Amino acid sequence: METPKITQAMINAYDEYTHLTLDRRRFMEKLTLLAGSGAAAAAIAPMLAACGAKAAMVEEMDARLTAEDITYPGAGGEMKGYLVVPKDAAGKLPGVIVIHENRGLNPHIRDVARRMALEGFVALAPDFLSSQGGTPENEDKAREMFSTLDMGATVANGEATRAFLAAHEKVNGKVGAIGFCWGGGMVNRMAVASPELGAGVAYYGSQVPAEEVPKIKAPLLLHYAGLDERINAGIDAYKAALEKNGKTFEIFVYDGVNHAFNNDTSAARYDKAAAELAWSRTVEFLKKNLG
Repeated sequence: METPKITQAMINAYDEYTHLTLDRRRFMEKLTLLAGSGAAAAAIAPMLAACGAKAAMVEEMDARLTAEDITYPGAGGEMKGYLVVPKDAAGKLPGVIVIHENRGLNPHIRDVARRMALEGFVALAPDFLSSQGGTPENEDKAREMFSTLDMGATVANGEATRAFLAAHEKVNGKVGAIGFCWGGGMVNRMAVASPELGAGVAYYGSQVPAEEVPKIKAPLLLHYAGLDERINAGIDAYKAALEKNGKTFEIFVYDGVNHAFNNDTSAARYDKAAAELAWSRTVEFLKKNLG
């Protein structure tokens, strides 16, 4: 059987399903029309979605790292998280909060935390669904849970995470944050709410309103996907507000790639070249601002 052809319209439909108004049934109906048959739609859907079984770039038991599930104090209750520390590091290291997409703390984000630790950081990936018992295995259920989160309380948990990581015995007191999709939006919100945040990297994250930009202290690195019309609609206003208020920031738009281009577990949307370029820029930026 030939590999099904995935069109931009199919990717846009998946984005609408995972972020906006489509439910699973309506998404599959739309995908069937686009694909030409139910069989083709059934074959294409897993290629659009993230695959939890995809091999990690850094193995869970990598001998260079110490990784563990932890709990720590949140703003209003206990937070769960995944902490990764490089072994045999000379001296204290900068800390980086790795913030998940709207699927929660899944194997992919744990893998990203391990990658970040191998770059010379103490990485903590918090589970922002901790107040609801933690991230479920079912992604549709996880997305539903995000819609019920109180954003004020969630941002407060982000600041509590920063404070916890800054005080960790292996951390030099400087903490940055990197986030993807929902997590990218969280990085922008944390930059507003956390004057002590050392740096923020947002991958295709929603922007904060212009009137909140004056509160931002952290330098920002903002990655956007060229085909991501939904998120990119807010770039110009955000850039203008950052410039007007004299903020330190860099914006990169990666032409011809889709929202979630960094997620290597999504066959249809991952773009290796863009992901590697953005990652190299991210590591350089965090080392410059947190080292």
